[in-house]
Amino acid sequence: MNLDAYLPILFLIVLSVGFAVLSIVAASKVTPRKWTAAKLEPYESGIVPDEGGIGERERFPVKFYLVAMSFIVFDIEVAFLFPWAVAYRDLQVFGLAAMGVFLFVLTAGYVYEWARGGFDWAE
Repeated sequence: MNLDAYLPILFLIVLSVGFAVLSIVAASKVTPRKWTAAKLEPYESGIVPDEGGIGERERFPVKFYLVAMSFIVFDIEVAFLFPWAVAYRDLQVFGLAAMGVFLFVLTAGYVYEWARGGFDWAE
């Protein structure tokens, strides 16, 4: 068995692990440790939770979840476009027609959601 063929894979694994460890160590040394009010603010949804008692759950508006689901749908669309672009020459006209239908359905859904106000964040 010829182990020389596996040498590039081993080199890539060592390089990847080394880069990850070096990045974590460098970030821990360079990162400022002073906490400010801006760093303690919620950032993912932009919604500042109401002051409540301990253990009281905060409620998010439904719009937050609709926008999150829309993002996931269009993110999955991009994930389908990459393999299609790679295999475009092999698929020929059938692949072009199938992707055209796929993009038309997604665009129609996007326009419908936009027209219904699904992307308006204000209450």
